Amino acid sequence: MSPRLDAPRTPDAPSAAVLTDHPLGHPTELPHAFPHEGALTLPLDRPLDAIGPVDARALSKQLFARLAELEEGTHEHAYVRNTLVELNLALVRFAAARFGTRSEPMEDIVQVGTIGLIKAIDRFELARGVEFPTFAMPTIIGEIKRFFRDTSWSVHVPRRLQELRLELAKAGDALAQRLDRAPTVAELAEELGIAPEEVVEGMTASNAYTASSLDAQPDEEDGPGGEATLADRLGYEDRGIAGIEYIASLKPMIASLPARDRHILSLRFVTGLTQSEIGTELGISQMHVSRLLTRTLAKLRRGLTLEE
Repeated sequence: MSPRLDAPRTPDAPSAAVLTDHPLGHPTELPHAFPHEGALTLPLDRPLDAIGPVDARALSKQLFARLAELEEGTHEHAYVRNTLVELNLALVRFAAARFGTRSEPMEDIVQVGTIGLIKAIDRFELARGVEFPTFAMPTIIGEIKRFFRDTSWSVHVPRRLQELRLELAKAGDALAQRLDRAPTVAELAEELGIAPEEVVEGMTASNAYTASSLDAQPDEEDGPGGEATLADRLGYEDRGIAGIEYIASLKPMIASLPARDRHILSLRFVTGLTQSEIGTELGISQMHVSRLLTRTLAKLRRGLTLEE
């Protein structure tokens, strides 16, 4: 691991070089990664995170100039790169403060922003003449926004719908102030220049941003619900629905049967008589009742199959 730039060093160490003529503080000792001819001087009489923005900007320019001269993958390159990260962490904290109202812990936001800072350091070119904070802030904020886009939604939806949700929210607020009422789907579509179907799709996608627990207690404004949770109020599959459909289909077919067959069906499946009891009731044998039932049920079964 690369040493910290603000770690104490011994003047007699062979890898140390004393640098002078420091405009911002006392001269300090740096490792051999910074040759004396570069006249690179850092105010290490205080921690890196305590250096002011003006000093940090000036020191970053010197460090970026040195970084461009070093070979990537070497100890010296990693040392300068890590120092630039520590020196500019204030940019990450400033960008993360914009998202302080989000539900995510601030430590996680700062960590994600630091990844954006590292990417900005790797891409920055001092020769372009752009100040590093100006170059780095969009990258840091973009990394944080990407983090929220990828992790904040309870159900992942396409990026197009995520962006449409934001556009609908802005357009809805603007139209509500202008019209003094909630805008309609047609008004939102006209405002954004899109089809009403896309507005409906964006509104539907907005429901995926947050999710409620099935064990959550109902709100008071939802009315008296006792201690019932959302899971207790969810519907369930009624297995009797299929039977209702079959009964509705069987009614016309049963009505078309001969009177004796209908009577036998009623005695068997409504009254609950056995085949022997039905035979005694009708004055026929139990075997004859069995054949009549088998024939009638096969006819009804074929009718249901053809209907399906």
